[in-house]
Amino acid sequence: MTLPSRRRTADGTAGPEHTTRPAIATLTMNPAIDLCWEVDHLEGIGKNRARVRSVAVGGGGINVARHVVRFGGRATALHTSGGETGLRLNRLLDEEGIDHVAVGIGDDTREALVLFEAGSHRSYHIVPPGPRLSEREGQRCLDVLGRFTGRCPYVVASGSLPGGLPDDYFATVAHHVKGAGSRLILDTSGPALRAALAEGVFLFRCNRTEAESLTGSPVNGFDDARALNDRLLSTGAAEIAVTTLGALGALCSTADGHTELYAPPLPGTPLSDAGAGDSMVAALTTELAAGADPVRACALGVATAAAAMLTPSTEPFDVDVARSLRPLVRTSRGRAV
Repeated sequence: MTLPSRRRTADGTAGPEHTTRPAIATLTMNPAIDLCWEVDHLEGIGKNRARVRSVAVGGGGINVARHVVRFGGRATALHTSGGETGLRLNRLLDEEGIDHVAVGIGDDTREALVLFEAGSHRSYHIVPPGPRLSEREGQRCLDVLGRFTGRCPYVVASGSLPGGLPDDYFATVAHHVKGAGSRLILDTSGPALRAALAEGVFLFRCNRTEAESLTGSPVNGFDDARALNDRLLSTGAAEIAVTTLGALGALCSTADGHTELYAPPLPGTPLSDAGAGDSMVAALTTELAAGADPVRACALGVATAAAAMLTPSTEPFDVDVARSLRPLVRTSRGRAV
């Protein structure tokens, strides 16, 4: 069934169905159409016969918006869109019923391939760099975002920065969001990450790889994560720092101290960690927007990341499973949150 279009114009206006102001805005500068193919066994010689498992729109902020809605929240996804792939991306989001604003660009939106090998339950995510944006296109995205900041208490900037934009682009986003009175939740990597942290954000989530890029040394456990989060808070890089540690869990740090959250035992075989980070950010942002404190919000995030591990490739996690795992998330004091 094709749902009515929920796409807004680039000025942020919409029809009567959008009279309720969204609580969360997400920004995806480098989205993609994820093509998921399945093979029984990946062979190095000859043809690999594949089945199309799914075709869906991906990209950090879009994934976050999708899951916020699945948790019962409200979100609008702001994203770039270019060429024939961009038109298809817009159509897929319309059919999915995601409230979104497409900002047109000259270059083609990228396509990514997720290859799932059924025999081994392994997923291979193959992602091209994506389009190059001009300075004017980057400014247009900021202009569109400006029509949501202030009206939305939380803005999530998630995913990679496309070519052509300066490394301090997310720092500029952070400056605009703070100036409008909204709170920025950041989940990115590379030089764009360092520049944004120099500006300062409300909440920063990083995985172990991103944490190691900031520290220059391995981040193996809670002690290593605590040292990083201390630095982020003391320098004003973030008001809340969340460092995830894979199967171990996550460390949530605020001015009130550090809380270790241990990942719950999985009720099944882990299939893929793709999408776990976006799922976690969606859960904790939904909880924060509903008024939860950071630790309780992070607890649902840890449970949701665990639920995402049970699905192959980038397929959506089971919301009921995520909620059922939340009571199993323990703090460093062994207390359920």
